[in-house]
Amino acid sequence: MKKGILIALLSALAGGLTAYGVVKTMAGESVTVVQAQPDGSGFRTVNLVQDNWPDFTYAAESAVDAVVYVKVTSTKTTQQAPSSIFDFFFGFPQGGAPQQRESVGSGSGVIIRNDGYIVTNNHVIDGATKIEVTLNSNQTYPATLVGTDPATDVALLKIDAEGLPVIPFGDSDKLRLGEWVIAIGSPYDLRSTITAGIVSAKGRTMPNYTGEFKIESFIQTDAAVNPGNSGGALVDKEGNLVGINTAIYSQTGSYAGYSFAVPVNIVKKIAYDLMDFGSVKRAVLGVVMQPIDDKIAEELKLSSRNGVYINEVSKSSAAEQAGIKAGDVLIAIDSTRITNTASVQEAVSRFSPGDKAVVTVIRDGKEKKCDVVFKGTSQENGTLADDGSVAFYGSSIKAASEDVLARYGIKNGVEIVELGPGKLMEAGAVEGFIILYVNDHPVKTPQDVIEAVKKAKRTVFIEGVTPSGRTGYFGFGV
Repeated sequence: MKKGILIALLSALAGGLTAYGVVKTMAGESVTVVQAQPDGSGFRTVNLVQDNWPDFTYAAESAVDAVVYVKVTSTKTTQQAPSSIFDFFFGFPQGGAPQQRESVGSGSGVIIRNDGYIVTNNHVIDGATKIEVTLNSNQTYPATLVGTDPATDVALLKIDAEGLPVIPFGDSDKLRLGEWVIAIGSPYDLRSTITAGIVSAKGRTMPNYTGEFKIESFIQTDAAVNPGNSGGALVDKEGNLVGINTAIYSQTGSYAGYSFAVPVNIVKKIAYDLMDFGSVKRAVLGVVMQPIDDKIAEELKLSSRNGVYINEVSKSSAAEQAGIKAGDVLIAIDSTRITNTASVQEAVSRFSPGDKAVVTVIRDGKEKKCDVVFKGTSQENGTLADDGSVAFYGSSIKAASEDVLARYGIKNGVEIVELGPGKLMEAGAVEGFIILYVNDHPVKTPQDVIEAVKKAKRTVFIEGVTPSGRTGYFGFGV
């Protein structure tokens, strides 16, 4: 009898303490709650703080005005069946006269600077002939494409506006598994829709069926994301931007419990490169790597499966010059611990050519630190391609051939042979334009152009001949 009364008193006391702890927590104070295990094996203590409860009102209200609706118009050519024997015999044997049709799509974007710079996904604006941005206040602006980076699926837009609301950058490295986040976007044209979920995983990659170069280290969440959310914001509880919603995993095309976002630490670097240079200045380490499997771990007597095994080091690469060798196990880049190949891509993508880092490897069972100076990709200004052209702000230039010079009646010049996203495209240049002068200095070779640009302090003014044979001009800032 006494034993039963004692158990009842202890249960009441435990319940009272738990209730007191919860009340104190809801009042905004930190409290330690002691819970008895059901099997009587002991006690578990849990620190509860009000900030840990999922209240998204501040994050939602502070971030929603900085997420925009992106409307994209593209033109597609369609072929119709021959409507008459005339069509069949006079030029359209494969299906009638081609017709131009406009196609309209939509997505989302995030304002990252109050003077009108907006981040979205490359796949949202790919092939666009016209881009419009609508703010949460229902104001609509025409948008220009500053640049794109298909490898990370990031694109940067610009609208002519000032004093816009922005979402401050957070730190995606500090995201923790299970942390609450919200997704903001316009799924199915439902403007400013907010959904919530947790960080389900980090460093995710997805199958690449096209063989294109990709940098993927996605944040996986279970926040509901659907078509139209692409390019929208992934926001933490404090209202900071931690990712750009990019993809879903689904067999139906609609949300099925998994969504993926590009980490903001990658987005930030890409966006600033596009602002400053018109193209991405991507660092390259120069290694071929693979995950650590049981065989490698056993052969090298590794205590952990974290890290990546280096199969090959490219000749004259940053890795080779730093002393990294095939057979090393890469475990850290600066303070970032490496767990898999995706984490290597994510870490390297934050650096620019010329940046320095300390790469930690395991060799012969011991840790070794290597000082790396990253090199750039073939897209760097001045890089020579196989066809003899030279990379220049996302485009390619080449000394004009004798036939081209004769056609325009000029002695020297540098031709824009391929126009890509970057400062030349943004400034209005076209393929076939012949550059004659850069800041009033005559140029004969691509190297002359690059050297003249290096000497420019603020702006570059280019004079030349358009493909139609007229005098043309364009300029951009450096």
